[in-house]
Amino acid sequence: MSAARVNTGLDHRAPPRTDETRSLPIALPWIAQRMARVVLRRRYWLEVHGAGLVPRSGPVLLSVNHIGYLDGPLLGAVAPRVSHALVKNEMFVGRTGRLLAAVGQIPVERLEMDPAAVRRCVRALRQRRAVVVFPEARRGGGEVASARRGVAYLALVTGAPVVPVAVLGTRLPGASIHSRPPQGSRLVVSFGQPVPVGAVPWPRRSDEVGALTERLRQTLADHVAATAARFGLALPGRAPDEVDDLVSR
Repeated sequence: MSAARVNTGLDHRAPPRTDETRSLPIALPWIAQRMARVVLRRRYWLEVHGAGLVPRSGPVLLSVNHIGYLDGPLLGAVAPRVSHALVKNEMFVGRTGRLLAAVGQIPVERLEMDPAAVRRCVRALRQRRAVVVFPEARRGGGEVASARRGVAYLALVTGAPVVPVAVLGTRLPGASIHSRPPQGSRLVVSFGQPVPVGAVPWPRRSDEVGALTERLRQTLADHVAATAARFGLALPGRAPDEVDDLVSR
């Protein structure tokens, strides 16, 4: 990958322009991460593997499977870097919404293209930060049978490497997508080998984004399956209310 392409990917004036997009906070998220880490380690049997594989500097995308309510807070707490996660718009109301905004999370409309969310993510990556995306866009079995195109698009815009992340244990088999595991449950977070992606100048072809999406989906699915086999903690399977997730979650 040439230096010119890297510079283009991190240029706020390149399409999509982010020079007028406000930066996400970093100080309070750093404090919140450490507090959440203490709380979760006290409540659960928490295992974190492969954290050293996450690049310690530069832009990075963490691509995570999604099985339960606790996935986002857990990943934000144990990631080796402060991260900004895409969170559904419906969560940004009242006290919860103010807290999410204060700790640097990014509201997103999951059912349609959301240019504002894209610009916020690109802005963060161009500032060499970490962004968390759940490509399945919903809680479910977590096997990553399908994926939205957001991770691939963001990687092609910025040249950020994509780290597959497997989360297991945050929902018990047969439990609701809105449930949390009982205290003392074993939770596993496993970071995989980064997938390098070169920045591609505008315009980015649909077939190029689609091909990378499938490659990243398969990489994440394989990592999740390997993690489940290695640590003996299976995926929970479909939830009884999973079919309503895109509407109610």
